[in-house]
This record gives sequence, C-alpha cells and structure tokens, in this order.
Amino acid sequence: MRPRIRGSVYTLFVVVWGVTTAVAQQLSTPEPQAGTIVGTVLDFTDGVVPGATVTLEDPNHNNDRRVSTGDTGFFKLDGVKPGTPYHVTIRAQGFADWSSDEIAIHPGQYFILTGVKLRVASVQVTVNVVPSEELAVQQVKVEEQQRIAGLIPNFYVVYDHQAAPLTPKLKFHLAMKLLTDPVTTAGFGFNAAIYQMSGYPGYGQGAKGYGQRLGATFAGGYTNILVGDAVLPSLLHQDTRYFYQGTGTNKSRLLHALSSAFVIKGDDGHHEFNFSGLGGDLASGAIANAYYPDKDRGAKLVLSGALIGAGGRMANAVVQEFVLRKFTSRHAKTDH
Repeated sequence: MRPRIRGSVYTLFVVVWGVTTAVAQQLSTPEPQAGTIVGTVLDFTDGVVPGATVTLEDPNHNNDRRVSTGDTGFFKLDGVKPGTPYHVTIRAQGFADWSSDEIAIHPGQYFILTGVKLRVASVQVTVNVVPSEELAVQQVKVEEQQRIAGLIPNFYVVYDHQAAPLTPKLKFHLAMKLLTDPVTTAGFGFNAAIYQMSGYPGYGQGAKGYGQRLGATFAGGYTNILVGDAVLPSLLHQDTRYFYQGTGTNKSRLLHALSSAFVIKGDDGHHEFNFSGLGGDLASGAIANAYYPDKDRGAKLVLSGALIGAGGRMANAVVQEFVLRKFTSRHAKTDH
C-alpha cells in the first residue's frame, strides 16, 4: 500500500505545482498599456470647431466614450485599449457628421487623428419668391424707421445690398414722408433762424424778415426734395438714395461716398450720372432766384446753390459711410 500512497501524493504535488505555476504566469503577465487618441476638429475653411461631440465607438458599441472639443477645437481620448478596432465619429451643430476609418492602436501609442474637417450640413431650403414691387415696399417701411439717435430722419440710406428699385409711387411717398416729418419742419425753421442772424437774404430783420426767410427755406427745401428725389428720379428711372458700402478698404469706401454725389444707381441697377440731384439743386436755385430780393438774385445764386448741394451730398455720404451707421436705429413697425 505504501507505493500507491506515495504515487498519489506525487501526482497531487504535480497538479498543485502546475496550477500554481500557471497562476503565477498569469499574474506576472502585465496588461498592455492603454493608448491615447488626439486631434483637432476644423471646418471647411480651416477654422476650429469648439463644442463638437467626439465619440470613440468600439465594434459592439458596448463601451462608447464621448468628449467635447474645447475652444481650440482640440480633443483627447485617454485609456484607449490597444488592438481593438475603433471608429471616431464627430458631430457638431450645423455640420455633417464625420467618421474616421478603422483605428487600432498599439500599446502605449499616442495617435494623432488628422484630416478632421467638417462639411456644412445639407439643408432643405424653401424659397418664397416675392415680387420686386412688394419687396421694395417692405424695404421702404424699414427705411422709414431709420433715425439718427432715434430722432433725426435718415430715410434716404440703404443698408440692404439687395435693395429692390423703387416705383414712382414709392419715390413720391418717401419724399413726402421726409418733408412732412416734424424734425424736417424744425430743421427748416432752424435754417431760417441762421439766415436771420446772418442777414441773408436781404429781407430785413424782425418777425417779417424771419417769416420771409422761413418761407424761402420751405420753398427751396420742398422744391429740392420733390424735384430731386421724386419727380426727376421717376422720369429718369434713377435712385437718389445713398447705398451704404460698409466693406472694403477705407479708401474704397471714401471714394464710393464722394462719388455718390455725382454717380447714382439707375432703376436697372447700372450706375448713371446724378441728373436728378443736379436737377433738384438747379430747380431749388431757380425758385430762390424768383423770390429773393433783387440784390441777391442772378445766375450766381443758381450756380452756387448747385455747388453747395453737391458738396452737401458729398459730406453727408462720407458721414453716412463712416459714422452714422452706428447711431441709426432701424426698428420696423409691427402690424397689430
């Protein structure tokens, strides 16, 4: 019986030794070091995309991980298991989803994912075609609300680069809107007061002189605006509004502003000589020449009025281009 016992003990020892050795080998084999995946998310213009969602997807989607890109578009995925095939999917608002090819990194690898460039998402657009006349009406309604510092009318400036041409009816409407504005009336009164202080034209002083100067100011102003901004633009198919440029170099904007006194848009979109503005100035000068005192009349009065009008349009355009945009309120009326 002893040889059998010894054999059994020996067999048991061998089994225990084998199991112990296998366990020790397993315990002594280290886990593969995890890797890292990094990258930067860009848009189609090479600008960074912050706030994008970056998803690391495993084959079975059992342990997907998500991070968000920072302000620089950078993302980092730590603890990536080596040898496992992954895909990186990126989503951002306004862009189409982006997905990488299959990625399987090596132990401890620092993998830089390149070529992450998002395209603009495809959208379905419904276009409502608005007739040009109706569009012009809507745009004029906006222009009628334009006021410098919320007070002074600034109706004859166009900020919409896609402005529709005005119909004759709208040209007269806009002119009368300006002429009947209380601030315009106050401006005529202030202008007459300046003439009163300077003693020009030679009507004399006192209430009678101021009344004559006020009447002359109204007559000249109404003639200039009605003829120069309504009658002639309707007959010649011209648009005397100032079209704000707002972009480009300061030199190009300055040239645009200065030239607008002499070159304006036609209703067909082409540029033309400003016959309307010149005609309005000459008509206003002719009216003044008819009722000013004899000593102030003459061709000089008409020509100087035209020159002053052109200079005033140039100065106004420069100020409109570089200063008044920020002070002009644009609040369209709402219908109730």
